[in-house]
Amino acid sequence: MKAAAFEGWKQQAQAAVEAALQAWVPGAAPAGLGEAMRYGVLDGGKRVRPLLVLAAARATGGDELAAMRPAVAVELIHAYSLIHDDMPCMDNDVLRRGKPTVHVRFGQAQAMLAGDAMHTLAFELLTAPPGHEADFELSPRLSALLCALLARAAGHAGMAGGQAIDLASVGKALSHAQLRDMHRRKTGALLQASVMMGAACGQADARAWRALGEYGDAIGLAFQIVDDILDATQESATLGKTAGKDLDCNKPTYVTVLGLDAARRQADELHAQAQAALARSGLSDVSTLARLAERIVERES
Repeated sequence: MKAAAFEGWKQQAQAAVEAALQAWVPGAAPAGLGEAMRYGVLDGGKRVRPLLVLAAARATGGDELAAMRPAVAVELIHAYSLIHDDMPCMDNDVLRRGKPTVHVRFGQAQAMLAGDAMHTLAFELLTAPPGHEADFELSPRLSALLCALLARAAGHAGMAGGQAIDLASVGKALSHAQLRDMHRRKTGALLQASVMMGAACGQADARAWRALGEYGDAIGLAFQIVDDILDATQESATLGKTAGKDLDCNKPTYVTVLGLDAARRQADELHAQAQAALARSGLSDVSTLARLAERIVERES
């Protein structure tokens, strides 16, 4: 896929995801909860995880209408995790996506509840019966598979477990292997699950399923390595969040463990691994996924 065609697809997909979030995240939730939920997920972010869902569905011949539910669900899980991560009991940050964090704007209790509600809404969208406002029925088998993929990536074996390791590692020296394990759980698991949920909406044989899993694993780790690099090299205005936060909090990162140049080489190696996995997939058109991998590694914010 040429760069211009990819950019057109990306903008169209991002707009569709934004419209679905606007429609499905309830502003009328009681006592101002809906306002906090919408503030935490709307009008910001690159929507990388939904794009991976939609691109994998496209690569496997899936229905993008069916894939929209998991695309929105994974973004809700990601957004809820950011709300909770930013709170004083964890990373204690005041800036996210270029605006005050949810707990700064609405208070800690409302931020906690907003994250909780977004977490459960994600699974509601994956299990909604006919007539739900998402307006597309998933088969029971697909719904169960999507829930399993997302739950495992978000729970103790994935994102939550990785965050626990992250909090327990402040001020400690981690080996490269320990750091890689933390990043694969904290960030990589949800990105890999995004790819696999998209593939589940299409037709992926065992060969393609395995290759897409390897692709998702590689880009998931690469994404966090690039995050570590950007945290050390960019300004807050560019990132939309507080730059240098990891260093200030004495957290181990790829930059502190390996050094900046080695971290960049590691990201490039993982990009090559992701592209090689796509080549092994046997799928006829993986160009959108290939472009997404390129953007993940080469991004500057």
